[in-house]
Amino acid sequence: MIPVELILLGLSPVFFLCVFIEFKKARQFYNVKDSVNNALLALLHQGSDAVVLLLLMPFFIWLHQFSLFKIELSALSLFAGFVLQDFLYYWFHRSSHNIHWFWLAHVVHHSSTKMNFTTAFRQSVLYPFVGMWLFWVPMILVGFSPSLVFAIVAINLAYQFFVHTQTIGHLGWVERIFNTPTHHRIHHATNKPYIDKNYGGVLIIWDKLFGTFAEEDKTIRIKYGIVGKMPKDNPLSANFSQIGVLREQLQQAKGIKAKLKRLFGYPVAD
Repeated sequence: MIPVELILLGLSPVFFLCVFIEFKKARQFYNVKDSVNNALLALLHQGSDAVVLLLLMPFFIWLHQFSLFKIELSALSLFAGFVLQDFLYYWFHRSSHNIHWFWLAHVVHHSSTKMNFTTAFRQSVLYPFVGMWLFWVPMILVGFSPSLVFAIVAINLAYQFFVHTQTIGHLGWVERIFNTPTHHRIHHATNKPYIDKNYGGVLIIWDKLFGTFAEEDKTIRIKYGIVGKMPKDNPLSANFSQIGVLREQLQQAKGIKAKLKRLFGYPVAD
């Protein structure tokens, strides 16, 4: 088994080198406290992810015995696995913006007004608890081994580190197929034309296929952050303040149907 955390840990020198170069080149995009908080959030996220993955791996291995096919590792199966996982990532990411339950975790990633390489570190301890792993179960049931599935997940996430920057401009033909910094800056924007756009992980083609793609409008100055109440500037608030928002909304909602709509409907900002 190749844990997600080991792959990302192995790439950490590359990540930190990129942060150093970007900071030296464009420190106006940085706030030291924000970047330190991002690093702390990454450590907390990796810890919770490792514990939950360790606990759930026996379940994934058990589930794998019911897979439809026995997929052997090859160049073709690896390519198919990358494409399938990226497709599933698109739906996980879209769900995380459109279902309040999943937004409880994903809001952490957007809860900064800065956009730089350290923003990629800004992750939640709640991802495994709200059920991010549910989106990878189809791959296991198709026939990919659990270890390969989570290795692909890690590589997908590693790629996404490089789209969190304001220092890289338009990349020509690459923009047509792949998620790029241009596309992802739009995704992090709170400007009305850009909200809920560009969910792709590695490939941007899913957004184009399913109507969530937005082109960059150079007349719009991007504002980063979230719509609604921002958490306090510390990892504890970043991880858990949205739970308080949801709790208040559930208390205000009258009846089971209204409460379920708050829980599993679009996350309405207070």
